[in-house]
Amino acid sequence: MTRLRTDVACCPTDEGMVLLDERDGRYWQLNATGATVLQALLDGASPQQIADRLTATRPVPRDRAAADVAALLDRLTRCGLVVDAP
Repeated sequence: MTRLRTDVACCPTDEGMVLLDERDGRYWQLNATGATVLQALLDGASPQQIADRLTATRPVPRDRAAADVAALLDRLTRCGLVVDAP
């Protein structure tokens, strides 16, 4: 399961979501799809489940959806915005 790091604030917007890394004051903006993916991860869905949901609601092939979900999760992890929940 994935969770936001404790010093990352999250705020939904009309276009998606904004994350604030309170350690360095950097903002990160997610579009609507990125916000959907992050919220699903925070709610406990696996990347595979999220890719399935995306292909059911958007005109995207399963392998592309899976790659995009994995890339977003990797980026959020490398930037230190999310961590694995214990």
